[in-house]
Amino acid sequence: MNTSQTMHIGLDDTDSTKGGCTTYLTAVLIEELKKFNVNYLDYPGLIRLNPNVPWKTRGNGALCLRFTYNIKFEEEIKDTAIKLWDKHSMAKEKGTDPGIVFLKMANIPPELTAFSKKAQTTIVNLKEAMVVVQKYGGEALGQNSCRGIIGATAAIGETLNCDHTYELIAYRKPENNGTKRQVDETSIFEMDKKTYPYTFNNVDVDTKRIIITPRGPDPILLGIRGETPEVVKEAFHLVKTIEPVERWVIFRSNQGTDAHLKHIKPLSKIEPYCSVIVNATVSQNPRVVPLRHIIFSVKDESREVDCAAYEPTGNLRKIAKELKVGDEVQVFGATHKATDIKPLTINLEKIGISKLTQIIRLENPVCPNCGKRLKSMGKTQGFRCEKCKEKFSNLKKKGTTTPRSIKLGLYVTSPRSQRHLTKPIRRYGQEKKNFTTRLIDNWNYVCPN
Repeated sequence: MNTSQTMHIGLDDTDSTKGGCTTYLTAVLIEELKKFNVNYLDYPGLIRLNPNVPWKTRGNGALCLRFTYNIKFEEEIKDTAIKLWDKHSMAKEKGTDPGIVFLKMANIPPELTAFSKKAQTTIVNLKEAMVVVQKYGGEALGQNSCRGIIGATAAIGETLNCDHTYELIAYRKPENNGTKRQVDETSIFEMDKKTYPYTFNNVDVDTKRIIITPRGPDPILLGIRGETPEVVKEAFHLVKTIEPVERWVIFRSNQGTDAHLKHIKPLSKIEPYCSVIVNATVSQNPRVVPLRHIIFSVKDESREVDCAAYEPTGNLRKIAKELKVGDEVQVFGATHKATDIKPLTINLEKIGISKLTQIIRLENPVCPNCGKRLKSMGKTQGFRCEKCKEKFSNLKKKGTTTPRSIKLGLYVTSPRSQRHLTKPIRRYGQEKKNFTTRLIDNWNYVCPN
């Protein structure tokens, strides 16, 4: 009799704006389950879902553990997971709606994968999640509105048999939570140079700011993202941490893959709370609005839509400011619900410029005799030379092409304002097409007291 089973545990929405962290709960659970001799089949999955949902806490990330186990430990495994989930959930805080899902099966069905993809690009509801969970014999627990069951289910469904990245997350000692993170900044800039281009979003060069350390009250000390588990581990050991580390774990993720973006055609099909890619033509020149944001409009045969490059987007804002009516572009970004004072707008993450319209500047002709620029005598009345005093009725204005200050290509918002899912320029050409299970030695570690 085969006593080995496969289990997937999904976790979501245990944190709040005041603290907590679902990745930390996952890190603790990884260690706790080892006493049941579980065999992990994959790195823990850190799945970022639709970043535009209005009720998200921070990065809208859900987690999943996949492992085989001896069936005699099944109830103890579930009890352990539920107790930790309950202990680490900030369920008493407003807007925190924890969920945990257990699913026992070797292979994830296509319907569950499709549900996960939908949760990464649009809005899904609890009923949809429960239908999938129940159909495949899963178990789900939730608190408050139980919205976390949606993310927990989606995390199980995303097997990342496509483009993916890795993140090593190191956690603080509990007594340091809420204080300023103590990490040597110079070592982070050096790490970024040594691991280029295989890690990303470590620093923002324009502002000389490090971006691997969060600023909130959560227990994360730092997170390093990269192309392989080996490179994020190497990068971590290049960083000098001043405060002690409690533990660290390598996660496999959809971060930096553009998994949230969805091609929309025509513009009339754009809906709020989604992230879109649209091909269109600039229909209104850029304008500066208060706080130095840039707004321009694009259109196709069905609709005109505003696009916004906000001040923190850095170089992207500068590119947007140079666009002209007639330019052909591909815009990437999030949409939010229209209000009485603001139409539906695409908040830009990237701009792809495929064609620049020519800017023709009309100038008066020069005098055939002295070479001085002629003056117009009025519409259709010709020109006269102020120096020679001669008139010319047969000459016409000449058009000259003004060079554009921008070029064709893809432009991405600055690292400091990139979303977790936004694919940075550094990753282009490094996309993965599949995944073969290959867990490196020591992919998680608990530091001695």
